[in-house]
Amino acid sequence: MPEVAVVPQDDLDLNSLAVEVVARALAAGATDAEAGVSEGDEFSVTVRMGEVETLQESGSRGLGLKVYLGQRSASASTSDLTPDGIAQLVSGAMALAKVTEEDPFAGLADAADFGQFEGDLHLYFDDVYSLPGTERIERARRAEAAALAYDPRITNSQGGSFDAATGRRILANSRGFLGDYRTSYCGISAAPLASDETGAMQRDFWSSSARRIADLDEPEAIGQEAARRALRRLGARRVPTQQVPIVFAPEVARSLIGHLFEAASGDSIWRSASFLAGQLGETVAAPGITLIDDHTMILPNGVGGFGTSPFDGEGLPARRTVVVQDGVLQTYLLNTYTGRKLKMRSTGNASRGGIGGGNLYLQPGTESPEAMIAAIPNGFYVLSLMGFGANLVTGDYSRGASGLWIENGELAYAVEEVTVSGNLREMLKSITAVGNDLIFRGSVTSPTLRVDGMTVAGA
Repeated sequence: MPEVAVVPQDDLDLNSLAVEVVARALAAGATDAEAGVSEGDEFSVTVRMGEVETLQESGSRGLGLKVYLGQRSASASTSDLTPDGIAQLVSGAMALAKVTEEDPFAGLADAADFGQFEGDLHLYFDDVYSLPGTERIERARRAEAAALAYDPRITNSQGGSFDAATGRRILANSRGFLGDYRTSYCGISAAPLASDETGAMQRDFWSSSARRIADLDEPEAIGQEAARRALRRLGARRVPTQQVPIVFAPEVARSLIGHLFEAASGDSIWRSASFLAGQLGETVAAPGITLIDDHTMILPNGVGGFGTSPFDGEGLPARRTVVVQDGVLQTYLLNTYTGRKLKMRSTGNASRGGIGGGNLYLQPGTESPEAMIAAIPNGFYVLSLMGFGANLVTGDYSRGASGLWIENGELAYAVEEVTVSGNLREMLKSITAVGNDLIFRGSVTSPTLRVDGMTVAGA
């Protein structure tokens, strides 16, 4: 069996390590193998009432190995990248594979399927660590201070924060694939608390995140927006149970898009655990609803999106997939395994845990959120959701919610301690307006959505 050279861990050539581990697995008897190496570092500080509450700096490095013995497979991982650690990783994975059940759908993709997006996707910027530690702390402090100074009713805070991180991902397999990319991230947030004259308190939150420092919002703008959001929740009350139009703000509309992604996931489909099973080519959403999963997206500022990567978790090239077009389900989201289960091809959606998305978003409409609200005589503008009340098998949907009540086309007062409910099958088909306010603040993004026919359960 080939030996791994003794190399100080800080000086490891991680690409060569991934290739070498695959070779060791094959030499140990594997018919195929895949090795993934990840490393990263992060900085995080939280300031509360002007004082540093938590400060963390950490780094990590890990190695994962998946081996195949014909139709048997097993996975193992380690953070010990010494020769002894790697030897134990290989022997452990092989031992597990020998006792697993055969699975006719297991195995690497065909060699011709592997590849990666050519060109710079602009995922890594080293300026996320360009600020000295004192300046990172100061940015967190500035965000919180701006929130506290915004209005006398902002009386307390759950903190301001600043985060920075970089990461690297390497993947190699026995069919000739070797890929490597780096990512960066930075973010600022503030979470103030507002009090009314009775002492009742409300909390809200706002943040900005980016791949490079230059794209972050100013700390003062973040703190002020967080304060504004907390203040508008004061005086919240319950409302009587009724059926009204519901407007989902982008921050919560994205969760509906996430449910649609999960329902279209190959893992859910082949298990018949989704209301979208058997619905390819069928109308599953309202006309005008187009859902896209794009792993190749570069944003208008020239930076790769938070879901952008050159290849997926198996080494298949990144791509753009239209999942729903004008309300019609075009495809399921598949990795190689679920594709074989369904007699289809992978859509490049493999992740380390199964099925993963890229930049998943709903194409924007033409109506402003203000115009959407103005058209509603009586309704609910949802700002936050609680709980996990979505059943993907039946489509039943019920979640705790808070937000603002709409009266005569205007936001009238805050609402809390209510539940919004419906069925995802009907909800998707009952989207009657899509906002023009699509902003990519994460890997799953939606504009404002209006959904008719749902029930608000309250007093």
